[in-house]
Amino acid sequence: MALSGLEIFKLLPKTNCKKCGQPTCLAFAMALAQKKVSLEQCPDASPQAREALAAAAAPPMRLVSFGLGDAAAKTGQETVLFRHDEKFHSPTVVAATLPDDLPAAAAAARAKAIQALAFERVGQKMPVQAVAVLNRSGDAGRFAATAQLAKDTCKAVILVTQSPDAAKAALAHVKDAKPLLCGATDANAAAMAAIAKDAKCPLVAIAPDAEALAALTEKLKAAGCEDLVLCLETLDRWAEMRGLTLMRQLALKKNFRPLGYPVIAFAADGTPEAQVARASALIAKYAGIVVVDTIEPWALLPLLTVRQNIYTDPQKPVQVEPKLYAVGEAGADSPLMFTTNFSLTYYTVEGDVEASRVPSWILCVDTEGTSVLTAYSGDKLNEKIVAKAMKTANVETVVKHRKLIIPGYVAVMSGKLEEETGWEILVGPRESSIIPRYLKEVWAGQK
Repeated sequence: MALSGLEIFKLLPKTNCKKCGQPTCLAFAMALAQKKVSLEQCPDASPQAREALAAAAAPPMRLVSFGLGDAAAKTGQETVLFRHDEKFHSPTVVAATLPDDLPAAAAAARAKAIQALAFERVGQKMPVQAVAVLNRSGDAGRFAATAQLAKDTCKAVILVTQSPDAAKAALAHVKDAKPLLCGATDANAAAMAAIAKDAKCPLVAIAPDAEALAALTEKLKAAGCEDLVLCLETLDRWAEMRGLTLMRQLALKKNFRPLGYPVIAFAADGTPEAQVARASALIAKYAGIVVVDTIEPWALLPLLTVRQNIYTDPQKPVQVEPKLYAVGEAGADSPLMFTTNFSLTYYTVEGDVEASRVPSWILCVDTEGTSVLTAYSGDKLNEKIVAKAMKTANVETVVKHRKLIIPGYVAVMSGKLEEETGWEILVGPRESSIIPRYLKEVWAGQK
């Protein structure tokens, strides 16, 4: 049961020493009750108080990890309902299915294809992190062999079976990879809990609604399973979305411990397009792990892009290191242009410059991760900032001409920039997609 701020205050030293960063012990107690600080920030709390406050200090949602080393995946430890309240911490783990009823050659080929599922966007790597092995055959031996294939992909493994025999057989092969076992129902809870506890792997609790899940997690916890993941097993998609939202609210707002765990959801039915649409909705509605059946790169890239957008920190734009970048075999005669260090802006410009096949230099100016117009309107992009970036990058030693192409949206700063730098300022296109034509026609005419 969560403690109130006053109950926590009674257990604190009451010295008002400010070592925790709060003005008083009462303020610290109130912040701790709201999960805004951790107990470790109070250096003078007694061992007895720490023990008594353990439940109050624990995060409202447990962090669950599975897989090891480079294949490790984590989910949970979220603290807010809405991204703009702070941020989401553990990006949804996207998993692709590997059924155990495929012929050996087809299973090996699918495992190899899943292993290669990794993308990069705006400088960030976006892999499919996990393989969900499905026990469709009902055969423990085939399930174990397929689990080994999944382990060999060097991705995190999810064992999807409600058969204790199949779970034991698979764990004999992949126990050392710390897979996620999915899962335990009310009918097999005792057996699955014993298997998961023995293998030291996290366990999925499966039930049709939030109330049943709460009862099941208490049963599994009593059996010694601390690392749990929740799964709503229902064919009613609306009920699933409503249930996921309810569980998140109860865990974070009411600190209801039996539901304070991350969630796994399956979007493995229908066409690849239908799966991606549903998986995107599940990511937006709090699924910590989403399992899809498709392994088509064209379908998975937009899904991973949705995840990337949702899990970026709204208070900290994704940024590129501000410096001078060469695109292609850029040399002393190559065009020089600048853009901001907002990742989406920079990589869009870089892609269009690369598409032009004109070797070029791009000066990435530090605007604290904001786009061209945003930076200019906020005075984070002006002639002095650009001139300083040019000096820092020593551009005068890189190109022998003294011409700088600026974004068309900030053409208004061309005069001041020319006075500040002494360089000839060329106004480039407003839209990045016009850059290839600009370089081939306008820049070529300047040479």
